[in-house]
Amino acid sequence: MLAKLMRVVIAVVVTSLVAVVTVTVPQKAEALTGAEFNPGYIISDAQFYARDAMSQEQIQAFLDAQIGTCQNSLCLNVLRINTTTTTLSFGTCATYPGEANESAARMIYKVQQACNISAKILLVTLQKEQGLVTSKAPTEAVLRKALGQGCPDTAQCDSAYYGFFMQVYSAARQFAWYGNPEGSHTSIKVGQSNPVRFNPNGDCGSSNVVIQNRATASLYYYTPYQPNAAALANLGGVGDACSSYGNRNFWVYYNNWFGSPNREGNPMASLDVLSSVPGGIRLAGWAFDPDTRESIQLHVYVNGVGQAIVASNTREDIGAIWPSVGSAHGFDAVVPVAGPGAQQVCVYGINIGPGANVQFTCQTLPGMTGSPSGVLDSVTASVGTITATGWTFDPDTAASIPVHLYVDNSGGAYVADDARSDLAQIYPAYGANHAYSRTIPAAGGIHTVCAYGIDIAGLGSNRQLGCKTVTVPSGSPYGTLDAVYVNPGTITATGWVFDPDSTQSSPVHVYAGANGTSGVADQLRPDVGALYPGYGNNHGYSVTMPATPGVQTVCSYGIDIAGAGSNRSLGCRTVTAMSGSPVGVVDSISASGGVISASGWAYDPDTAQPIPVHIYVDSVGTGVTASNPRADLGSIYPAYGPNHGYATRIAAAPGTHNVCVYGINIGPGSNMLLGCKSVIS
Repeated sequence: MLAKLMRVVIAVVVTSLVAVVTVTVPQKAEALTGAEFNPGYIISDAQFYARDAMSQEQIQAFLDAQIGTCQNSLCLNVLRINTTTTTLSFGTCATYPGEANESAARMIYKVQQACNISAKILLVTLQKEQGLVTSKAPTEAVLRKALGQGCPDTAQCDSAYYGFFMQVYSAARQFAWYGNPEGSHTSIKVGQSNPVRFNPNGDCGSSNVVIQNRATASLYYYTPYQPNAAALANLGGVGDACSSYGNRNFWVYYNNWFGSPNREGNPMASLDVLSSVPGGIRLAGWAFDPDTRESIQLHVYVNGVGQAIVASNTREDIGAIWPSVGSAHGFDAVVPVAGPGAQQVCVYGINIGPGANVQFTCQTLPGMTGSPSGVLDSVTASVGTITATGWTFDPDTAASIPVHLYVDNSGGAYVADDARSDLAQIYPAYGANHAYSRTIPAAGGIHTVCAYGIDIAGLGSNRQLGCKTVTVPSGSPYGTLDAVYVNPGTITATGWVFDPDSTQSSPVHVYAGANGTSGVADQLRPDVGALYPGYGNNHGYSVTMPATPGVQTVCSYGIDIAGAGSNRSLGCRTVTAMSGSPVGVVDSISASGGVISASGWAYDPDTAQPIPVHIYVDSVGTGVTASNPRADLGSIYPAYGPNHGYATRIAAAPGTHNVCVYGINIGPGSNMLLGCKSVIS
């Protein structure tokens, strides 16, 4: 790749180096000695890969402090450039969104965010490469290769990388790419011994260095040389002909400006999830102290009440990015809330070794805790029962909770675990299974029904969800006598009836005068079921009883079968019964040639069937059935039909004969003489 020897940092020409650039010598850090330089651990991953290491305002203030009064418009504290939206190939950086008239501080900040490379790294590299962080009069030539990106020590610079913006963005891309564990750069093995040269001159030799982390490997990919003993012995100057200074000066500048690059000490974290959940606050993410591979504690304070959790879950992604600290730094935990209402949640990383505890966040979240919520939607009454419906849940848990239903002073425990999709939509954290619909036995009469959500977790107490008053049907039967029909020999009463204390079909008694008949109101009546849905459809009746002659008063009664109440009259009707002695006529009686002929019609009001007719010649009788069709009879007596005519022939001796015709009774009544006549045979 574009390996470079970082230039000598004194204002003299050192002929042993391939390229020489005049830059400012860094001031020696207080008490900093070359003995502290660790070639295998120049800077920690935590400090190198830090997208929030400095804000734009902090970067600008830092440049102002280092540069002071600029002598032209190219100093980094006053530089302004129009940038374009740019995406670099094979990179691990996000697309850079261009802007007009951007400051150097803003460009450095946005690159830090896009590439996850600390702005401190970029500032130190700008200084060690071209001295730009302190330069009061830089030139265009210096700016266009500000970080030496695309400028190998053994060849001319690549013009594709010219310009301050492209230098910063592409250099950060290189750092990010070098550190990508899935990238193509594998010549330096992290965690293993690697031969690292002291100088481009191979005769200067090398030493084996155990590269301890990705950040240090990235520095060596960018500048593949380590300082020798002579360079480390004179941190503010030069060493010998085999000395190189790039990584040494990076380390010195970082120490001078930002403190130790490889012993930061303070914990780092990412809160991937911080949200309210039923009964608590969920935290998930990662946290570690760069000084140790040990898992660290997080102290979580909810409204001032603290709880410790350990970030010890395996996070392979963290181990890949920061191999020096390992993978055991994930966490996913729920801490209980400290009271109802808003919850102030503050999270601290607990330091191990050098450094101090760090507050990662402190914010206010809604509390999902307290007494149960819910409603009593409806209370309906049917025969002997009350049905209560509604929903309830305890904010401290997503589990279904008990609901207690009281009818007056008598209660029962149930579970609100029916599914209600609308609840899942309104309260997604709790799910759908929090509804109830429970049926309770109840006597007839007025009742007060109350529902209570039962607190089962966390904070809170049982809560009344509501009360409603309902009347359970009770008392004497309801019903009507719809109609009374008379037919030959019968009376039929129809209607409906039910006992409000029962869904069973009720008995019905029908009286015609003093004569009574019982039946059961069990016929299908959908109209009744629609009016009284709690009782069903099978409450119609049609009771037929024998008729007695004459005018009849017909009454029906619903018979009480359960609960409080008594039998109830459903209504009365007055009708004339189709009953009594036979009715008929003798149309003709004649004699001729020793034969007597008789014809006519007859029927019995108690039946539509043909009836017997007896014909007596003198005292000798002959029986026939009046079943001949007579259309005139069917028209006059439609209830009986036409088949009631008779016609017969009877042999008779010569002489005078007395002929009489009788209709023979069926049912109530008696035989009836229809007529007599004397004839001569």
